[in-house]
Amino acid sequence: MDGKTSAVSFSNPESVSLTRANSTSDPLYDPAALHDALRRWRAIVCATSASAISTFVGYPLDSLKSRLQTTRAPTTIPRLASIVYREEGVMGFYRGIWIPLVTISFVRAASFTIYTKTKEGFRDYNILCRDSVIDAALTGGAGGAMSGALISCASCPFELVKIRRQLEFSIAATKGVHLTRPPGTLEVLKQIKTNGFAGLYTGFRLHFLRDTAGTALYFFEYDGMRHLLGRKRNGEQGPTPSWLPMHPNLVPFFCGSLAGVTSWALIYPLDVVKTKVQQRALAGEKYRGVFETLHRLIRGPDPNAPKPLLMGMARIYRGLGVSAVRSITTHGLLWTLFDLVGNYIDNLPYAANSEQ
Repeated sequence: MDGKTSAVSFSNPESVSLTRANSTSDPLYDPAALHDALRRWRAIVCATSASAISTFVGYPLDSLKSRLQTTRAPTTIPRLASIVYREEGVMGFYRGIWIPLVTISFVRAASFTIYTKTKEGFRDYNILCRDSVIDAALTGGAGGAMSGALISCASCPFELVKIRRQLEFSIAATKGVHLTRPPGTLEVLKQIKTNGFAGLYTGFRLHFLRDTAGTALYFFEYDGMRHLLGRKRNGEQGPTPSWLPMHPNLVPFFCGSLAGVTSWALIYPLDVVKTKVQQRALAGEKYRGVFETLHRLIRGPDPNAPKPLLMGMARIYRGLGVSAVRSITTHGLLWTLFDLVGNYIDNLPYAANSEQ
């Protein structure tokens, strides 16, 4: 009799459903908690995922850019790419990628967080909140300047290691050394640290100036263009204007690409001087100041036979073409993926108790 009772109770549908409910009330994977965490850390999740993909795609072009900036003899991008491939293989284009892949993702996550928090602060205090392109651009520029200034303090050592790895062969050539096996990232870091902790911040002033001005200009342009192309001050994308009809999904790529190319073109001479100063320091050559480096790049090393100004300016902007392609690719992808991930997070379902 007892056995029959237990069998009946086990096969009772109500008891089965109750058992299932109890087994899933505290699951190991809680979608509601995950969705809440994604919404809470939205800017970091979007920036990290978008940055990792865009950095990987654009890194070969960044490597070619650094080589073009520091090479003594003029060369074309295809020729330089063929030399890199012949001497270093495919991995030559991705040499030193692991540090920037991690650090750039971290830096951009922090950068976007500072940028968004600064804009939220302007909104909370009702500063530059008018529905105008000027206010939208200025808040973006202020957030970008704050972000670039703070992030540069942490990113300088990592970028120095990246440049050192990208220019290993040219730095070795200046010392008369032929590299058969380039040093690894940790070995490079130890070499730079032989000059003490300050060695990691070689060229920091130029790095700080470039990141502060460049990031401010970048977000200034991006937010201004997004406003012109229909984005409201609350972040929602409206219809694009009749003078530039465009699918809303293409707006982030267009604005990100254009802001990346134009801001980079304006800040490019400063980046060239910074890279050259850091290259000389890493090679152990005599220090040259910023203005002396800029003057020698434009007018040449011989003061008695200066090069024409236009030829010197062409040398300053050597590698801008590959940088423009890199900016279009990386920044267009960055904002497209940022918006896609952000829209996915915004559309995640809420927990039943939170809806009530």
